[in-house]
Amino acid sequence: MGQWFGTDGIRGVANVDPMTAEMALQVGRAVAYLNRRGQHHSRVVIGKDTRISGYVFEFALVSGICSMGGTAYILGPLPTPGVAFMARSMRADAGIVISASHNPYQDNGIKIFSGEGRKLPDAQEGEIEALIAGGDLTRHLPEADRLGRAMRISDVAGRYIDFLKETFPRNLDLEGFKVVMDCSNGATYKVAPRTFEELGAEVKTLHDDPDGTNINRECGSEHTEDLRRRVVETGAALGLAFDGDGDRLIAVDERGREVTGDQILAVCALSMQEEGRLENNTVVSTVMSNLGLSRLLEDRGITHVKAKVGDRYVREAMDETGSVVGGEDSGHLIFAEHHTTGDGILSALQLVAVMLRTGKPLSDLASAMTVFPQRLLNVDVREKPDLLSVPAIRSAIEAVEQDLGNQGRVLVRYSGTQLMCRVMVEGPTREQTETNCRRIAEVVTREIGA
Repeated sequence: MGQWFGTDGIRGVANVDPMTAEMALQVGRAVAYLNRRGQHHSRVVIGKDTRISGYVFEFALVSGICSMGGTAYILGPLPTPGVAFMARSMRADAGIVISASHNPYQDNGIKIFSGEGRKLPDAQEGEIEALIAGGDLTRHLPEADRLGRAMRISDVAGRYIDFLKETFPRNLDLEGFKVVMDCSNGATYKVAPRTFEELGAEVKTLHDDPDGTNINRECGSEHTEDLRRRVVETGAALGLAFDGDGDRLIAVDERGREVTGDQILAVCALSMQEEGRLENNTVVSTVMSNLGLSRLLEDRGITHVKAKVGDRYVREAMDETGSVVGGEDSGHLIFAEHHTTGDGILSALQLVAVMLRTGKPLSDLASAMTVFPQRLLNVDVREKPDLLSVPAIRSAIEAVEQDLGNQGRVLVRYSGTQLMCRVMVEGPTREQTETNCRRIAEVVTREIGA
């Protein structure tokens, strides 16, 4: 990770360094400059979620792109994967998303896609950082007669919805299928219900009234309490919870039980294997994936590859191994047959397709994977030293690993976007898992806590 870019772009509190209008201006300039070739001026699409601060960064990015002679195409509120789709569909040079994903509304972020709809690798993010840090982007500004333009693109939602519907098998029908979806007051609030309704489903929506400050507030993929209750009350086949920018999916079965990203990945991968569509018989997840996923894939003879945390690293590992499906327990799922990046709505369609093809309820499908008790504690830290270089932290980790043996695992890592240490423990029982996780977290707090 670089000076400003973390595992998923630049992120922070809006109007506080580094998430300032000045930074967005420089990012716009850098992206436009790096994609300028000879007489070709950069073409960049810009989308955002529903945070009130999105206006600040949207216009700053447009200014930066236009000041470098590029053309900025304004998409408005659209899920992150929708921006990736539009970048590719419009043959743009890049796509920029203004979003802090599942974070509260006070935060915001900038994610960058290539013209092929893929998140930038570390090396290209490093080029952008170097240009900004060098402070000499103004040297490359064109003359007044070569400044760029900005234009707003109409019917973006309709184009993205058509793309999503094409990923759903034509031999299946959603007529009479009851679904409840939680749009997290975020970027999916229009396109997710419309997509399912146009395919014939009966849709009830929750948290689909964004006001700029309620995105992710006790709703969405991180807070499924409302969704679980409404699924049971309405007798729906399942519930779908998206995060603020729509690239994650967490499901709820017909009994009101949460179905994690790992479980959704397992359901879809097993179905693809049965249909002969699981290329190279390989599934990619991350080091954070539940131990139960590894056990299930091993039992089914499927090669399981674990990437670093971050959906772009999952995609890179998929490319390297020839896998067509991968994801994270948090709900980022990538179906390479259909898209270049994680897409919550697309993932929901693939999950529902498995339910319809098999005729099984989600509870039955999800039960194929035994979920090991897992506890994740986030500890705010004041600095990020090498964890194993802190003797007390290293000793605490080793003690828990010895206690668990081969019946669990420990993963302690820093957040890629915040001053935070994530302590994750899996074990044979909830009590043992909780005790061991708190044991490590308390030491981390004592040694490097904020």
